[in-house]
Parts: sequence; C-alpha cells; structure tokens
Amino acid sequence: MATSTQPILAGLIGAGIQASLTPALHEREAAELGLDYRYRLIDLDKPGRSAASLPDLLATAEREGFSGLNITFPCKQAVLPHLTDLSDEARSIGAVNTVVFREGRRTGHNTDWTGFADSFRRGLAGVRMQSVVQVGAGGAGAATAFAALELGVAQLMLFDIHAERARELAARLNALFGEGRALPVRALEDVMPLADGLIHATPTGMEKFPGMPLPADYLRPEMWVAEIVYFPIETELLATARAAGCTTLSGGGMAVFQAAEAFRLFTGIEPDAERMLRHFRTMVRI
Repeated sequence: MATSTQPILAGLIGAGIQASLTPALHEREAAELGLDYRYRLIDLDKPGRSAASLPDLLATAEREGFSGLNITFPCKQAVLPHLTDLSDEARSIGAVNTVVFREGRRTGHNTDWTGFADSFRRGLAGVRMQSVVQVGAGGAGAATAFAALELGVAQLMLFDIHAERARELAARLNALFGEGRALPVRALEDVMPLADGLIHATPTGMEKFPGMPLPADYLRPEMWVAEIVYFPIETELLATARAAGCTTLSGGGMAVFQAAEAFRLFTGIEPDAERMLRHFRTMVRI
C-alpha cells in the first residue's frame, strides 16, 4: 500500500493517447490525498514503438518501479499473455485495462466494465433494455458487453467488422449469462430497427479516428445511445444522435469511474470518485 512518503509511478500504454485526461485525473486526486504521484503516457504512436513493443514496455515499467499501468487500444487483449494473474472479472471478460505490479507479479484487472456500469446507472437509469445493439467486440467492447448483461440487457446484438471477434465474444458471454443473451450479427441494417439502444465500443470518433461508426439514418428518436469515446467528449456520433432526438450518454463517466478504481488498485487508497468527476467536468467544460 502506498503512503504519502512513497513516490508512486503509474502510466497508460496505448495508441493515439496524447489527448487523454487520465494523467490529470490521477495526479489531481493524488494531490488532494497528499500523495507524490506521477502518471506517464506511453504512446505507441511515437517513433520506434508499436503494439509489438508491449512486452518490453511492461518489463521496463516493472523494472522502473511502476505501481501499475492502464492499458488501452490496441492492447487490452494483447496484454493477456504477458500477465501472471487475472482478476475473476478480467478472466471472464477476456480483456484487461489495468495491470498492477506487486511482489514480482503482474495482475490484470478490468475496471472498464465497472466504469461503464456506474456511468450507465447514473445517465441512463430506467431506459428500455430488451434489445440492444453494440458496435465493437474488441477489448473495450468485451467490457461494455459484460456490463450491459450485468445491468439487465435481455439480448445484446454484437456487431464487429471482424465477424469472428463478435462470434467469440457472444460465445463467451452466453457461457457466463445463459444461451441466447448475446447474438453476433453480420448486418447492422437488419437489427438497428429493433434496438432499444446502441452501445458504441470502438475507437471511431477519437481525435485520431474521426467519423461515425454507422450511418446516421440508423438512429431513431426513441433510442438511447451510449458512447465510450471521451476525447473529444462530444463525438460525431453523440452530436448526431442528440440531433436525431436520442437520449445520449457520453464516455466521460466511464473514463472517470474506471480511473477511480484503477487509482485504488495502484495505491491501495480509496479515491473520491465524485471529486474526480467534478475535476473531469472542469477539463471538458460540460
């Protein structure tokens, strides 16, 4: 467990992360708690780095005394073979966004799913969840899909441009939640007219990957739309959905609540998630 006299090192490995607000979230909360805390961005887009650099980057962070690392696109599943332990949830989800270094072991956790669930309960309480479409079945999508079924979505229809990825995730979820709860789909146009809501779980809409993950005319006023991208906080999908009359949820809440749980795992100290949320809102001006 960290103390106020021990410097704490943490960081984020991923691609296209220069706009991330995670360092500011962690460091500001640490300052409020009197901790010497430094959070570094380890950007795979820098020269000489790529997803293939992941094993070396993990080893270097461990050697330099990092308490842990957050992991984002495109490494949330690629990191699994390089860990010694997984939390029960990370094992079920099949993806990791938080790695803790302790006593010579690397333990993978998934705080994305709890972050998404906490944000959903706040922002979309009471919405209809009989039939929900999710776009994206990668590392982040595995976490949001797990959260969606935990939240009570009756049937989750999974679409990914890599069809096999959607099939594999659906099979894993059905083994956990019961046959038929998750269904891989090949064509969004076939299922969007039936959907109560849409979960978007791909990098599309990030500053590095601008654009829409699906045609605008697939959105209907009676739908809700939940986004995981938070930089920018107002993605093209959210702006289009709001203009279409949809109820929307930004990726900001998920970003804050997953960060709060990662902070606890890194430090052993419970952060003030509400204070972190207030700080986040000052940074994105919402």
